[in-house]
Amino acid sequence: MLFNSFTFLIFLPIVFLLYWFVFQKNLKFQNAFLLLASYVFYGWWDWRFLGLIIASSAIDFWCGLKMSTDDGQQSTADLNQFEIEKGLTTDNRPLKTENWFTGRKRYLAISLIFNLGILAFFKYFNFFIDSAADFILLLGFQPHISTLNLILPVGISFYTFQTLSYSIDVYKGKLKPTKDPIAFFTFVAFFPQLVAGPIERASNLLPQFFKKREFEYQKGSDGMKLILWGLFKKMVIADNCALVVNPIFENYQTASGLELIMGAILFAFQIYGDFSGYSDIAIGVAKLFGFDLMTNFRTPYFSRDIAEFWRRWHISLSTWFRDYLYIPLGGSRVIKAKAIRNIFIVFLVSGFWHGANWTFIVWGGIHAALFIPIFLIGKNRTHLHEGSHLIPSFKEALKMVSTFTLVCIAWVFFRADSVGDAWGYLGGLFKNPLLPRNFAWLGYDIRIALILFLGLEWIGRFQFNWLGRLEGKWYRYPVYLFTGFLIVFWGVFTEAKEFIYFQF
Repeated sequence: MLFNSFTFLIFLPIVFLLYWFVFQKNLKFQNAFLLLASYVFYGWWDWRFLGLIIASSAIDFWCGLKMSTDDGQQSTADLNQFEIEKGLTTDNRPLKTENWFTGRKRYLAISLIFNLGILAFFKYFNFFIDSAADFILLLGFQPHISTLNLILPVGISFYTFQTLSYSIDVYKGKLKPTKDPIAFFTFVAFFPQLVAGPIERASNLLPQFFKKREFEYQKGSDGMKLILWGLFKKMVIADNCALVVNPIFENYQTASGLELIMGAILFAFQIYGDFSGYSDIAIGVAKLFGFDLMTNFRTPYFSRDIAEFWRRWHISLSTWFRDYLYIPLGGSRVIKAKAIRNIFIVFLVSGFWHGANWTFIVWGGIHAALFIPIFLIGKNRTHLHEGSHLIPSFKEALKMVSTFTLVCIAWVFFRADSVGDAWGYLGGLFKNPLLPRNFAWLGYDIRIALILFLGLEWIGRFQFNWLGRLEGKWYRYPVYLFTGFLIVFWGVFTEAKEFIYFQF
């Protein structure tokens, strides 16, 4: 079910009314109803894949319980460094060192193997088969390998990472496992953020299912503003950009240099409007039901270097890889060579997370190559705060433009069908830089909308949602109505456009 579809327009108010007026008095019934609504929301796409999300939830719920009830000897996970060095437990018994097949680790291993296994099978099986076939062909042999006709379950990359974070945090002792299956299953399948995030941590979202929820007008009002702005980003910015971007990338061989430049720039706005628009709607819908989700974007295209960009872009994923991959690898608290290795691993894995194509791996490699020089000179944490001036200095503006240009170049690899197409696209920038004979491919509406969008994003960069700045202002309702008017008259309604990150 799509947020920008007529079906969801009917689904949301029905669920909202039943949630607050029928099930409000009993928290367990409220959670159970949310779980049912979430399964209907997900099953609307293809009910057969409900089995995967239910199985993933059941495995991790069981593993969490087993990790808390395992009564074997204390393991290294429970001891401080002094006890480990002495080789004794806290009650002076010999220390039993865990391996992956004993104690609590076995249940963490089960969780990792199951979740990463279904992700690898559905998302990467054919990629590895095709890559192996290409390698065999390169050696001069004729491969006889068949791929499978697999359908990628929507949202699998998101909910597997969400459940994995729960298992890892329980294993590390950062989180107590829940004994309430309804609350846990609802945490995994919570429909506002199920399909494309934000990737929530159990420590933030799961406790909210145990607290009595009363409807708060202010939270509901904030939610509606986020939904409105998210729909503007998606339907006015992203979908209109797509009408220009798709033909340019599909016919890049015959496009002029200026068209290729505009195609790359507009794709940057397309993917940002599309993905951050989804996140805004998800966070807004969650607020309507009394939940707070983490911020996923903070005006990333105003970043002054690549490090700042990654603190502002897809925050829930970048922080997930920081906490569960980068830091366990040693982070930056190791020698420079290992720190560089860790950075490359995180960016390459982040690229590969997005899809089974070498284009995403190259995209991740480009960002690693851009990040490492900043890291080596110790400037990766220079821009931790927004500039306080309404108009940026020339130096700041130059940094923003430079960073945005580098990001756009990397986006070409992200958008292209193959690495060869990406190189061909970039090479075409210098072949024919003349103006196109006809500017019809870029209408006035989208130009005005982009200028308006950038201005509003800049004004509201200190807040999660610029519409929040209007609170208490007499003209707020005309602005809300005008935003809705723009969605109706500038939005793309020819068909419900899927969100880009549904494919990941």
